[in-house]
Amino acid sequence: MSSTDIGAFDKAIVISNLSKQYSGAKKLSLDSLSLQVAPGEVYGFLGPNGAGKSTAIRVLLNFLQPTSGSAAILGLDIVRDSVEIKKSVGYLSGDFAVYSKLTGTQYLDYMADLRPAVSKKYINELIKRLKAEPDKRMGDLSRGNRQKFGIIQAFMHQPKILILDEPTSGLDPLMQEQFYELIQEAKVRGSAVFMSSHILSEIQKTCDRVGIIRDGKLVDESSINDLQKEASQTFDITFSGPAPVSELKKLSGGKVTNVTETTVTLHIRGKLAPLFLLLSRHDVSKIDARNLDLEELFLGFYGKTGGEK
Repeated sequence: MSSTDIGAFDKAIVISNLSKQYSGAKKLSLDSLSLQVAPGEVYGFLGPNGAGKSTAIRVLLNFLQPTSGSAAILGLDIVRDSVEIKKSVGYLSGDFAVYSKLTGTQYLDYMADLRPAVSKKYINELIKRLKAEPDKRMGDLSRGNRQKFGIIQAFMHQPKILILDEPTSGLDPLMQEQFYELIQEAKVRGSAVFMSSHILSEIQKTCDRVGIIRDGKLVDESSINDLQKEASQTFDITFSGPAPVSELKKLSGGKVTNVTETTVTLHIRGKLAPLFLLLSRHDVSKIDARNLDLEELFLGFYGKTGGEK
């Protein structure tokens, strides 16, 4: 069976009780991590600095040896079959760096020689879409413009697995949107994407599921749809007279902020019928509903952390 035949697997990535303890460290940097990513799924891997995100990615790619546990990519063991696995993986590190004297073209040519079935036409398309500058030396580029080449080298062979550590670091908003389109196209092709990110709006926009890691342990795993159901909705309400703040504070799942004499911002989880029943008894001149925002929900999982990154 070909390692690139992703359709033959129900799960593209399987991590089972994976742990990593650095030499001399008193605690595990990665503690019994277990998760799975399916073909065509975008999995967001979240957590504060030091939580273990980059350690997990480095172990998964066999840059670090696991202390215990196991993992497989396309049915292949990450330690025993590491070389074969890398033929099907596009990887972007969180500290992407290159030889500063190489031009962008020279760098991409070098990377293409290491990859199977790279289309020069597709490379040129990526260069154009990301507005990269291939004739300049990499050392002369800004961080964001270097990052574009990191993204191009990860995507250029249209891999079945994408493992991306803080991929949009340094990119401006327009280029971030281009990146999101590339993620969507990879998903349509059936590629599995495992992506670490600090940008919560990015995770909300691109991912199907998220795992949240803290102190090396997976503390929550949910689909974006389920998280959106849990997240609070926000309403900015303007009343013709004094705002009924005391009544609003009594609503189940509600939190009142930004109060003035006639305006209130209300964050509420759960059913909205009690809110609208309350508002029907008052003279409301304006109500604005904001988009669902998962930031508060995500941050609630973070708490205080420590350990290696």
